[in-house]
Amino acid sequence: MSLVPVTLAGRSYDILIEGGLIARAGDLIRPVLGPRRLVVLTDETVAHHHLVPLEASLAAADYRFDTVVVPPGEQAKDLHRFPDLAERLLGLGLERGTAFVALGGGVVGDLTGFAAATLLRGMDFVQIPTTLLAQIDSSVGGKTGVNARRGKNLVGAFHQPRLVLADLDALRTLPRREWLAGYGEMVKYGLLGDAGFFDRLERDGAAILAGEAGPLGDAVAHCCRMKAEIVAEDEREAGRRALLNLGHTFGHALEAETGYGPDLLHGEAVAVGMMLAADLSRRLGLVSDGDFARIGNHLAATGLKTRIDQVPGGPFPADTLIAHMAHDKKVADGKIAFVLMRGIGDSFQRRDVPAALVRDCFLAAGAV
Repeated sequence: MSLVPVTLAGRSYDILIEGGLIARAGDLIRPVLGPRRLVVLTDETVAHHHLVPLEASLAAADYRFDTVVVPPGEQAKDLHRFPDLAERLLGLGLERGTAFVALGGGVVGDLTGFAAATLLRGMDFVQIPTTLLAQIDSSVGGKTGVNARRGKNLVGAFHQPRLVLADLDALRTLPRREWLAGYGEMVKYGLLGDAGFFDRLERDGAAILAGEAGPLGDAVAHCCRMKAEIVAEDEREAGRRALLNLGHTFGHALEAETGYGPDLLHGEAVAVGMMLAADLSRRLGLVSDGDFARIGNHLAATGLKTRIDQVPGGPFPADTLIAHMAHDKKVADGKIAFVLMRGIGDSFQRRDVPAALVRDCFLAAGAV
């Protein structure tokens, strides 16, 4: 088992990475939470694959628990649906000593974390991420939130979990698209701060996407260590943590334009967004043509989208996408924050980017 600590003053916790953790979840949770009541929150798709073994493990560890199942997809994270979920959860007779268990991907993790952060003014929760994207990114670091009409995760809170159980065996149930979406976020870690890791992904990417235990486990642990280090330094995104948004400012605009629907998964949007960020960096004279091509070639070789005109539902107007970016939660003093690169493995944040260059990037990638 790989153990990655997330070190925060008074709120430290561990990320455990190994196969078979769902079947052992009750015994692993008990030393952390003790004998308290639990509420498991999951979605219909994940419940079909993983709920029975989780419930069996909790029962074997003598936990009293309830289970709440929500529909799959980003629509479950809608701000206007959250009140109904909150009433449903409160109807179970929650107490402050009750703890939530998030069983699912990024949507379930964000939704459960937001419920834990807000209901009864704060409750404990455990993350059991079942997608590659959630295991390496969204389950770690305490970002929670729901989507508003004006943008993604605009309503949320920083609320750290008490434990993260990343069961590598859970990834076997993922469709290929979900693997690729998670891999897009994995590439992000190499681009934002570790050129050697990007080299490794070029070498081992096929093995990781095939689910080979050694390369997969090593890569998941590496991403978690990188994020844990960044979160420990900058929990609330006042500085270095903003680099984790590489590709996200562009990607969130695409997600907003496609209605957060099934046509564009978050990791797919991030992959296109990273190419747009790389192109913007190139146009600013920061990234070489060679590095730009190398990034695009690797993403495309895996089967990930790299252009806007590859996203279903287009063509998308460049001006509309720019308008979506203006509602991004990282806008300050009316200026959009862009995470740019000086090359592979060297990223930084910049706000004084000419709007015309951003529009040129959108047009070059297939916007109209």
